[in-house]
Amino acid sequence: MFNFPLFPGKEGEKEMNGIYIREDEAFEKALRRFSKTCERAGILSDIKKYRHYEKPSEQKKRKMNAARRKRVRDDRRFTW
Repeated sequence: MFNFPLFPGKEGEKEMNGIYIREDEAFEKALRRFSKTCERAGILSDIKKYRHYEKPSEQKKRKMNAARRKRVRDDRRFTW
């Protein structure tokens, strides 16, 4: 069992991802399940996002481009 709080005692903090290893489970399968839980929680994307400092203007530009891409994608989906 690898499921314990990241910062015990701090209110509002998330718990670390963890899995319960079954008795007759291979290590590779448990590792695959753990990596999938990390992927679903968005841990890898957070690590990539904070790998380097992003200026506020760059952050605003990135968010505007993402919104533009989403708007175009939605327009294509609903326009017949």
